[in-house]
Amino acid sequence: MTSREKLISRLQARKHVCVGLDTDLNKIPQHLKSAEDPIFEFNKAIINSTAEQAGAFKINLAFYEKEGATGFDSLQKTLSILPDDVLIIGDAKRGDIGNTSLMYAQSIFDHFKFDAVTLHPYMGYDSLQPFFDYSDKIHFILALTSNSGSKDFEKLMLENGDYVYQQVISKANMWNQNKNLGIVFGATNPVELDQEIRNFSNLFVLLPGIGAQGGSLDDVVTSFKKFNNFNFIVNVSRAVIYADDTERFAEAAAEKMSEYNTIVTNILQH
Repeated sequence: MTSREKLISRLQARKHVCVGLDTDLNKIPQHLKSAEDPIFEFNKAIINSTAEQAGAFKINLAFYEKEGATGFDSLQKTLSILPDDVLIIGDAKRGDIGNTSLMYAQSIFDHFKFDAVTLHPYMGYDSLQPFFDYSDKIHFILALTSNSGSKDFEKLMLENGDYVYQQVISKANMWNQNKNLGIVFGATNPVELDQEIRNFSNLFVLLPGIGAQGGSLDDVVTSFKKFNNFNFIVNVSRAVIYADDTERFAEAAAEKMSEYNTIVTNILQH
């Protein structure tokens, strides 16, 4: 399956919640910390308990890079057990020029074999093209993020009256010739989301910020339903993977996913 086919299949099944495997060694249950590879053991349990319900899995590389070589080992083992029919997003926020961008693209897609990546567009089209050349992958471009600092640049107004993030959305639509581009749009921006959904066109939308960051799943799903747009996936990390810190942490994660999926289904079907 191509990356696009994996995602569309899950979205058609009303699976819009992405599990963020942002695994922090300091936050996993105590009983796992004596394992040979605690991060992998934690991830394996979470994957096994949530794979059927997940719209995608997102791995933030920073949580593995900080552990050095052992972290990359944990990452490789985690990638090896993820289901083949679920979109796997490498949350790397890459974007550079020339051969540097090409090397990053080859790392994400040829070495780690992710299905999708997050990219920042600050340096323009040529900094993203090496990724776009992987036309069988999905590329999520940062538009309006969920952090408070988004106002520093993303919400600056341009001479034409658009905000910077609106120009990013416009460019992403222009570049979306292979129908495999998406944007990152923070769920903590409900007003802007309501205003912009009509401009998303065929772009996939990855929405971080649900749960610990304060975004509302109900509001997000309701907004997309209003515009009959179902190309969205909502990332949840801490609220799912750290739903419990006892030996039943994996079961608690599955229960939380079931709760979220029920919310999504109830809104979309009524």
